[in-house]
Amino acid sequence: MLNIFMIIISWLALPMFGAKSIKRYLPATILAILLCSLDLQIGKKRKWWIFYNNPNSSIKNEIPFLIGPMVLLAISSLKWGFGNFKKFMVLNGLGGLIFTFPISRILSKLKIYELVKINHFQFFLYFYYKALFLYGFQYILEKKLNVISK
Repeated sequence: MLNIFMIIISWLALPMFGAKSIKRYLPATILAILLCSLDLQIGKKRKWWIFYNNPNSSIKNEIPFLIGPMVLLAISSLKWGFGNFKKFMVLNGLGGLIFTFPISRILSKLKIYELVKINHFQFFLYFYYKALFLYGFQYILEKKLNVISK
């Protein structure tokens, strides 16, 4: 139920960004999700965390986080911070800190997942470095689109 709730709430919040922004930032968001999907395989293999409910199922465990809150965080940070790199990184840092510390601890207490071979700070860095790829890809994409539209 939590997974479904997470996805629905995230997707219901997306229209507040407007169709134009969603269309503009969706390619970079998809790249971030694909990058996370690759990282998830590494984390799962190295047992950085465990999921209590069906530990071997990415569809029931990691995927809802990617297609729910990850999409929302990526589009919102691009919408509010793209064009100002420092602001973008601060927004991603705040989102990562909120997810990594209070939310992650709550989810651990609810027996959703628990960090095993990494600590919360390492988990934060695991998310935060992807912001560089998200911003960089959006920057390159917009540069290419501006060249095409001229």
